[in-house]
Amino acid sequence: MRWTIKPKPSEDKIQHLAQALNVEDFVATLLIQRGIETFEDAKNFFRPSLDHLHDPYLMKDMDKAVYRIEKAILNQERILVFGDYDVDGTTAVSLVSSYLKTYYDGVGTYIPDRYREGYGISFMGIDYADDNEFSLIIALDCGIKSIDHVAYAKERNIDFIICDHHRPGAFLPEAVAVLDPKRDDCQYPYDELCGCGIGFKLIQALAKSRNQTIDDLVPYLDLVATAIAADIVPMTGENRVLAHFGLQVINSDPRPGIKALIFQVKKQVLDITDVVFIIAPRINAAGRIKHGNHAVELLTEFGFEQAQQFASEIEAYNSERKDLDKVITKEALQQIEDNNEQERFTSVVFQENWHKGVIGIVASRLIETYYRPTLVFTKSGDKYAASARSVKGFDVYNALEACSEHLEQFGGHMYAAGMTLAADNYTIFKEAFEKEVKKTIAADMLIPEIAIDAEITFSDITPKLIRILKQFEPFGPMNMTPIFFSTNVKDTGYGKPMGKENEHLRLFIKQNGTEGIAAIGFSLGEKYDITSNQKSFQIAYCIDENEWNGTVSVQLRLKCIK
Repeated sequence: MRWTIKPKPSEDKIQHLAQALNVEDFVATLLIQRGIETFEDAKNFFRPSLDHLHDPYLMKDMDKAVYRIEKAILNQERILVFGDYDVDGTTAVSLVSSYLKTYYDGVGTYIPDRYREGYGISFMGIDYADDNEFSLIIALDCGIKSIDHVAYAKERNIDFIICDHHRPGAFLPEAVAVLDPKRDDCQYPYDELCGCGIGFKLIQALAKSRNQTIDDLVPYLDLVATAIAADIVPMTGENRVLAHFGLQVINSDPRPGIKALIFQVKKQVLDITDVVFIIAPRINAAGRIKHGNHAVELLTEFGFEQAQQFASEIEAYNSERKDLDKVITKEALQQIEDNNEQERFTSVVFQENWHKGVIGIVASRLIETYYRPTLVFTKSGDKYAASARSVKGFDVYNALEACSEHLEQFGGHMYAAGMTLAADNYTIFKEAFEKEVKKTIAADMLIPEIAIDAEITFSDITPKLIRILKQFEPFGPMNMTPIFFSTNVKDTGYGKPMGKENEHLRLFIKQNGTEGIAAIGFSLGEKYDITSNQKSFQIAYCIDENEWNGTVSVQLRLKCIK
């Protein structure tokens, strides 16, 4: 594990912001590291407002999308809302379809089957639309590369509106409208929205023509916040505003489906981490194990009792997903050992009976053991399909693009992607990918990094600091939970390993005579010897609050000890 301290801003910038906000220098440093450099920036950061959302009509083709939807409604056409089977896709479909249904009945939904149809717009889905007389398809979280599919639909007199956030290829589909802020010719001020976020901008534009205000759309933000958290998009700009208000909805008046999921886990107040680890995996489990339609049913159900029934079924899918994930991860790790591939620059594994629904999770698990770009393949029809995951700083999408001559299709982001290839091409692709990564990855990217925001002393950990840090929430990429670094720390003698196999560590630590502070280190049990017998050590940590029996106290969540 390498520790790196983020570059410190100039002293002038720090002093200017610290004085303007009346905060300590290291708090000003944290803000500047997040792009907050002025009083006005800080005001917007600490006081998110729905007024900070951009005009949806700034997005290229938004006027065309709204015109085509309104024309469909006027002419009593049937509209099919189509989306991917993951959290971003199913929340987007739930959002757009439920909004349209508040004033128009001719709306249906379609989620492709992960196994029979695969990712994105499918010919089977277009045939379904044709057979059921849908003449307009709104595709969410997919479609930016679906040139052939859109052409196929056009031959059947079916129009497409694409709402996607993935990188476009060299050419765009010939859809009525293509909403994607990553288009080169789109001047929209923020290009990090997720698929559900693009869906929200669409209903925001539709609402304008119906004389609705942003306040009328707040009830949909529980879906948007869930998608933002699950899709690991930057927690900046509009995403942070939408997540902030979406969390308020989740904790005050969520839709029955989300309320039922929370009820299953008996949690009182959820933060963004809870959304990532509690709500999102359960919504995902439907598409992974059974069918994404089950997630849409849950998220669009208005009766709480029926939602509870759907939620209990999804809970069972999630348990099955966890079991599969453990078994396949074990088999994949064994395959790496059997092939003597422990020292490679990549992990690329395949087994034809691995469950396609969990290979992305397995790829992430493998990175915990072998920290390097990872692809997990399984058989899908007569093809091989894979999920890719990457390590910090390395663009796996670019690496796949460099090897694309061996692939049939691929798509995704810097850190996560999917692909299919012909079975005969697996071995040659595996070696080409290894060669490409070896050539382009920096050596330090293969060592897990803890990026430390600032060095502080325990005397800096005051109630005021904790209040300020709470206002940094919601956390996520580009606004991660601050990680601090302190030296000359000692355990007071109460430290001990904990957990079934002593894999965790609980300490009670002090620094230069300060009062002791409780600290917990998950998966740091092996560091116990460093902390015992009054030895001094260094810690990297986040500052948490721990609530026990109604009492709230400070607790440090240790990231690493040395």
